[in-house]
Amino acid sequence: MSRPPVFSASSPLGSIDLDRLRPKLHRYCARMVGSTLDGEDLVQEALLRALEYTPQERPIENAEGWLFRIAHNLALDLLRRRARIDQLHGADDLELIADPVDELARREATAATLPAFMQLPASQRSVVILFDVLEYSAEDVGEILGTTVVEVKSILQRGRGRLLALTRQVAQAAQRDPLSAAEQRLLRRYVDLFNARDFDTLRTMLAADVRLDLVNRLELQGPAGGEYFARYGQIEGWTARPGVVEGRPAVLIRQHERLDGRADYFVILGWSGEHVSTIRDFVFARYVMADAEPSLLGPS
Repeated sequence: MSRPPVFSASSPLGSIDLDRLRPKLHRYCARMVGSTLDGEDLVQEALLRALEYTPQERPIENAEGWLFRIAHNLALDLLRRRARIDQLHGADDLELIADPVDELARREATAATLPAFMQLPASQRSVVILFDVLEYSAEDVGEILGTTVVEVKSILQRGRGRLLALTRQVAQAAQRDPLSAAEQRLLRRYVDLFNARDFDTLRTMLAADVRLDLVNRLELQGPAGGEYFARYGQIEGWTARPGVVEGRPAVLIRQHERLDGRADYFVILGWSGEHVSTIRDFVFARYVMADAEPSLLGPS
């Protein structure tokens, strides 16, 4: 996808505010599959599916719920490919909860880490995310997932209890695969040159067929990718630090002074030998940081 999809007036999403919806959609997908990066891939795929949709005789009344249902099914497809999930619903007897809205449970769910969510069964995970994290009603959740309100409430109750137990067990810092010595060396050199604004030298580090993905904006490949650095040369005030996101080499970029020292967004790098083969920059998709758990690379 070279540009974010633009929906025509006849599209079911023509009247949807995608700037508002896309972060919510990403939050759902990231928690469903346990990865902020894979979550963004699912968001893009869901939007493409919606863009390619041909209106049927029966109009779509709830376009937002319809898009979440597309994303939900894509997430389940990915989970099946990963773990060959055979059964999405448990065999527990259904229980009706008098009042499913629980602000404490919602705060706990919102604060739960991705590894904790990934240990929930897929059916519980989807209901807890939609109801407690994104705060859809039980009726909306039932429509998105194609089930009844009674079952939504029952799954929600089980999911909340399980998530709370898992959150207490999962370490606060997510487990990350360490980078190899070669990856660390290349990443540190890239960041040093980036901070020094030595973009001419950085261009020599790019592979001839380097792929650049400005997430939610455009994609480039080959020599055109070199223009990427020129844009950063026109911006003042940013600093970069070497880090790791989901086990991958990352440039953590801070554009503004923050009391928590947290990066504003990150750039994922891929290597082919001594050259950069892929650059995935989330400057236009900063909502991904809401669920990312970047870590700084330790001292060399």
